[in-house]
Amino acid sequence: MREKDRYVKAGIIGSGSWATALAKILTDNGNQISWWIRNEDTIRYMQLRHHNRHYLTSVYFDTNMVKLSSNLEEVVAASDVLVLAVPSAFLEDVMLQLSPEALKGKKVVNAVKGLVPGSNLLINDYLSDIFDLPLEQYYAITGPCHAEEVANEKLSYLTFSGLQESSAQSIADMFTNSYLQTIVNRDVIGVQLAAVLKNIYALGAGIAHGLEYGDNFLSVYITNCFREMQSFLEAYGKDHSEAGAHNYNASAYLGDLLVTCYSLHSRNRTFGNMIGKGYSVKAAQLELNMIAEGYYASKCLFEMNMEVGAYMPVAQAVYTILWQNLNPREAFLSLEKGFI
Repeated sequence: MREKDRYVKAGIIGSGSWATALAKILTDNGNQISWWIRNEDTIRYMQLRHHNRHYLTSVYFDTNMVKLSSNLEEVVAASDVLVLAVPSAFLEDVMLQLSPEALKGKKVVNAVKGLVPGSNLLINDYLSDIFDLPLEQYYAITGPCHAEEVANEKLSYLTFSGLQESSAQSIADMFTNSYLQTIVNRDVIGVQLAAVLKNIYALGAGIAHGLEYGDNFLSVYITNCFREMQSFLEAYGKDHSEAGAHNYNASAYLGDLLVTCYSLHSRNRTFGNMIGKGYSVKAAQLELNMIAEGYYASKCLFEMNMEVGAYMPVAQAVYTILWQNLNPREAFLSLEKGFI
């Protein structure tokens, strides 16, 4: 990390596993952070016990490096670089607590891998509409990277995307260390869409596992998902000039898709596995007790694709299973016939 970036005032919004992992990275790198956590009991516990009792409980923090607060405006005002790490389903409720001027002059780093439900907006578009945040001040973090492996300091990679590579590099430098390598690109729109899609496909991978399909099928499934992802990104890019060129074989696209579909750490895969085994959506949500972003994303993406018009049989199958109660076995029998 470059010395000039060491004293940037950083803030984190969210208290889940990914927010906790990002807080670990930043504080391990010597950054003092402001950290917004909604629940006062969680704050008191962390101040006393120095770790998050709900997520990544093995990660301990030096509380001299962390200013915990349930006052969102206070955390935002204290931060030059603000990391958003709440589930997309709750993002709007959180951000509407702020005034329209709250993000003026801030650099916003989006670690939310989803769309805004209801409006189906990318996070940058939502922040532009509500807070007039320029795309030049917006950055997206994508994987492949599971919070659990960050907690164990297993070598991981993150991609930081922004319109200007030099500016994105300065953000990436805040996170780079011995167990976290960073990659920079300019495809700030494409990487977000890829992150949304890979969660949907991971749900499908979990459903396939729950239906007792094997590794041979899963490899063909993921190959077709990757082709489908490319098709959607290309179709979306034709009508959105801000969408950059894609190197689809890069970690932010193919790598993130692979790890989310295969890893036992993937909550989307776990959620899908329960659906494949016969759980209802409600029962799977209660059992998982965490947000599976792909569930909400499948509906948002289905509605978005009505305008984009890409051919997406896998994403559509996941949507119809989760939102229209299509029998998973029937859906996958139909998919089998179209795979190449």
